[in-house]
Amino acid sequence: MTENASAHAGKHPGSHPGKPSQPTLRLVAWETTRNCNLACVHCRASATCGPYTGELDTKAAINLLDQIAEVAKPIIILTGGEPLLRPDIFEIAAYGTSRGLRMVMAPNGTLVTPETASRMVAAGIKRISISLDGASSRTHDRFRGVPGAFEGALRGIRAARQAGLAFQINTTVTQTNLDQIPKILALAEEMGAVAHHIFLLVPTGRGKYIVDQAIDARQYEETLNWFYDQGRKTRLQLKATCAPHYYRILRQRARAEGIKVTFETHGLDAVTRGCLAGTGFCFISHRGIVQPCGFLDLNCGDVTRNSFGEIWRNSEIFASLRDLDGLEGKCGRCQYRRVCGGCRARAYEATGNFMAEEPLCLYQP
Repeated sequence: MTENASAHAGKHPGSHPGKPSQPTLRLVAWETTRNCNLACVHCRASATCGPYTGELDTKAAINLLDQIAEVAKPIIILTGGEPLLRPDIFEIAAYGTSRGLRMVMAPNGTLVTPETASRMVAAGIKRISISLDGASSRTHDRFRGVPGAFEGALRGIRAARQAGLAFQINTTVTQTNLDQIPKILALAEEMGAVAHHIFLLVPTGRGKYIVDQAIDARQYEETLNWFYDQGRKTRLQLKATCAPHYYRILRQRARAEGIKVTFETHGLDAVTRGCLAGTGFCFISHRGIVQPCGFLDLNCGDVTRNSFGEIWRNSEIFASLRDLDGLEGKCGRCQYRRVCGGCRARAYEATGNFMAEEPLCLYQP
């Protein structure tokens, strides 16, 4: 969907009286390639073995990093597909590091070897994320679509650890692995991860075909309350992603415990918010299309035609997403809308309107 066509996806953009103040760009996920050696059942990009046409070449990639650095110095997530299938990925990472950007990478782990881990460290990669969607090969391999993916991910984790490369574990939560989340967290601790991030399934890409495996609103609430409790028990940094309700639950739980939510008590969770799409975060596709996030498939601009800074500052879709008073339904009435905001991608997939209320929320404002 193009920028102009998005006006037909509901009342927005264009309904706000003036542009809200422009937020600081903190995080960019860049799909460096759509090539992948796995075939994950939930894949946002429906990625598989390419080649894919139109991917930004090395010169365009360097130019993009220059343009981002002119706007801010965010964290750049080199993602895919499988970023290690891109031949110039280390050159790109090193250049981003030289521009003062914090470069991280999201490989699936199966191609992380002692050599590639060392090259990542040399290029200035500060952290990698490797997904474990099961506590055993049976669950993880079925989810990832390739036999041996679990053992490959564990080998990659060991290689990263030996190279001194910090790593976190990501887990997409569905009905098929909900009961294994505690075991995956324990495995992350055992293997020396610095963080565990859980992702609540957003039904886009191949994820649409497993929408029946998504957890329901009550399980969503229970899972996030459990996750809050683990923060008191683990040394890992915990983060709930594509789960904006967590920032409401955090404040509800803290208030019930008589605790004021501050950086000292709750770390980064105290100073961030739920849905960051188009506010502190954006996604750039392998062809250079800027989107609010990887799951919200709205074309906000094309970096092969306009500068990244121009798109970030002037996109009407971004302007709408930054205007929280424009949220509709119970999200618009909710006293937690400035810390939660509801998942804009889930709202869009459910209704065709990215400012509609979050469909998977039990809370009544």
